[in-house]
Amino acid sequence: MSLDAVAWDALRLSLLVAVWATIIAVPLALWVAWVLARREFWGKSLLNAVVHLPLVLPPVVTGYILLTLFSPVAPAGAALSAIGLTLAFKWTGAVLAAIVMGFPLMVRAIRLAIEAVDPKLEEAAATLGASRTAVFARVTLPLIAPGVLAGAVMGFAKAMGEFGATITFVANIPGQTQTLPIAIWTALQIPGGEGRAAAMALLSCAVALGAVFLSEALARRVATRIGGTR
Repeated sequence: MSLDAVAWDALRLSLLVAVWATIIAVPLALWVAWVLARREFWGKSLLNAVVHLPLVLPPVVTGYILLTLFSPVAPAGAALSAIGLTLAFKWTGAVLAAIVMGFPLMVRAIRLAIEAVDPKLEEAAATLGASRTAVFARVTLPLIAPGVLAGAVMGFAKAMGEFGATITFVANIPGQTQTLPIAIWTALQIPGGEGRAAAMALLSCAVALGAVFLSEALARRVATRIGGTR
């Protein structure tokens, strides 16, 4: 088993996609989770269904929908291309696919954390004159920080392992859109490529374990800080 330049390029691209997908998705997931947990409005059930739709749709279908919406000939894709942002068949499209596929997991984890916070704590802060933004920043956010971190890790892990929607939307272009899962699949299509596939699979496992250990360390540190401020 050995790792060649293609494998390292695939790992680099996977990390790039996963990091950007996580950075972009976490703030939006936090907002959506807060709306679903703390607000009642017409269409809430519909929003919840749309958010979780990628969990039940085949990933290939999700990728096809993205391709239909953001291909260069589609209105949305053409508008983005006009400002210099191309998604289809580019690594930026892999970021979008990773965001869409990981978003429900992020929202679910953060929403559960928000629902576990006693609303009376937020109400008490509001009665002391704190604005809604201040209440969220000083009371709610510190309490849900472990949940936000868990959602971020789940989104990152999903982005690292995403295959179906990515290959459908951005294809399999070495060095440009070939992420680690796609590279493993490609190696398995070549006679004698099992060794390369196994080596990349081990590399993928090592990255996943590293992410889990890092998340656990960060979660303990956040919990310690929260406990120290009480």
